[in-house]
Amino acid sequence: MIIKPMVRNNICLNSHPAGCAKVVTRHIEYVRAHIATNTAGKTAGQGVPKLALVVGCSTGYGLSSRVAAAFGYGAATVGISLEKPASESKPGTPGYYNNLAFDKEARKAGLVSISLDGDAFSDGMKERAAEAIRAAAREAGIPAKADLVIYSLASPVRTDPKTGILHKSVIKPIGKSFSGKTVDMMSEKLTEAGAEPATDEEIANTVKVMGGEDWELWIDALVKEDVLAPNARTVAYTYIGPELSWDIYKNGTIGKAKEDLERACREINRKHGGAGKIAGAWVSVNKALVTRASAVIPIIPFYVACLFKVMKEMGLHEGCIEQIVRLYKDRLYTAEACAAPQKTLVDSEGRIRIDDWEMRDDVQKETTARMRNATEETLKVLADVSGFRRDFMEAHGFDVEGVDYEADVDPAGV
Repeated sequence: MIIKPMVRNNICLNSHPAGCAKVVTRHIEYVRAHIATNTAGKTAGQGVPKLALVVGCSTGYGLSSRVAAAFGYGAATVGISLEKPASESKPGTPGYYNNLAFDKEARKAGLVSISLDGDAFSDGMKERAAEAIRAAAREAGIPAKADLVIYSLASPVRTDPKTGILHKSVIKPIGKSFSGKTVDMMSEKLTEAGAEPATDEEIANTVKVMGGEDWELWIDALVKEDVLAPNARTVAYTYIGPELSWDIYKNGTIGKAKEDLERACREINRKHGGAGKIAGAWVSVNKALVTRASAVIPIIPFYVACLFKVMKEMGLHEGCIEQIVRLYKDRLYTAEACAAPQKTLVDSEGRIRIDDWEMRDDVQKETTARMRNATEETLKVLADVSGFRRDFMEAHGFDVEGVDYEADVDPAGV
């Protein structure tokens, strides 16, 4: 099958197995160059991960977190995601191909890797994950305890395991309408986008889907199953962004959900942190990046395109894998943090900040100026629209350097 991208309304409807595999191997190469070569002398007693569970492992930050743990520190990994496999006539989801590629490369490297497909919100998956942790530990010859749990789910819906009710999230402002400039990724032109305010029910549903309740349930379940190590760290990801995006993001429905994520972090630390339990829970505030969802959030594509141009010119640009490598090397697993987790570098609210380069005053000042001055004629000069588009397409396995898109490929991806 020859697979070409199918994009409708800034949403890509398919993916390419060879392109996805190429991106995964590129991530592995980066990790080997920036973590593995510097950790040969570290041992389990120094706190680096030996068995990692990644909930939401197949794309974006979750995939990068798994790659960095495995190929940077030699950790056995258990990954969880919900994917659509390929058929004879249709490609699978990007995450389906990413998981295949990760597992294949892990086997080649002699690393233990177990990938579970299913609903991460369900009680049954939490039970399967505990068994997978035990199985991975047996295969790796280490104690049956996970010492790193990454929570990186990005689902638009969630079925509450207690009530059976399906909740759907929305990306909307609260209290007032929102409108602003955005970029149509495919035409590479400026357009106007807007959203009406969310109802109370929509706000509650978004918190239910994207908030911290499920993260809490995961840690509770893993503690109950006795598969968390006393030195275990757990991290969930969030985004804050600049004030110009707050009406649609930080002060909108997503922001309410992220507030609940921080509440959950405090609750996990209260219930399970310290005193011989787990080392701790953290929320990591990450940089703005191109994801499968970000292309359809009003103003975000415009902001990200301008931001990318500025950060690339300043030599500060990072993608998912660069961000996670810096999270591990400079925050979670520094010598100081390995010896004493409470010495992990955090802000005044207890959050890890690897959005620090994005939020530098000089970066934000220049990005804001470019957004203010951009017109149809100057957009491609002031903003990295092509870079935004390329990252979006790469997330689906397209526009990846070194891949022959005229070649006949097996949609099964094996």
